[in-house]
Amino acid sequence: MGVSGCGKTTVGALTADRLEVPYAEGDDFHPLANIEKMAAGTPLTDEDRLPWLDTVAAWLAEHQETGGVATCSALRRVYRDRLRAQAPNIYFVHLAATREELLRRMTGRLGHFMPTILLDSQLDTLEPLQSDESGITLNALQPPSALVTESVDYWIAGHR
Repeated sequence: MGVSGCGKTTVGALTADRLEVPYAEGDDFHPLANIEKMAAGTPLTDEDRLPWLDTVAAWLAEHQETGGVATCSALRRVYRDRLRAQAPNIYFVHLAATREELLRRMTGRLGHFMPTILLDSQLDTLEPLQSDESGITLNALQPPSALVTESVDYWIAGHR
């Protein structure tokens, strides 16, 4: 979880590979209207996000028994609660970085619909993981392989 540019896709795909479980890119679940809205520089509303979150949650629920990794911004606690309602065993990895680093990453990537002008609205919306939420917050400035190792090791330690 995290704002655009934090490395969700890279770390999520590598984590799924490490765990040998299916991977789902949360952006792929967005309806075209959401993508067009964001591409035009308009932040999504809760009305836009909730059906998308339900689709991500349904995918997670389908993979509760076998395991799976899905990337999703899940910026607010209520969004994470919505995911947990369908997938109660969900574990969050919040990739956190400075605004400057996120902006640098977003500016340097090609072919993504999310414009840099939406970064501040995402940062304003972001509610970090709370102590009662299952998960970990990691410094996204670390190499992706280190982030994968840290998140997997933390998850394993909590599920022994």
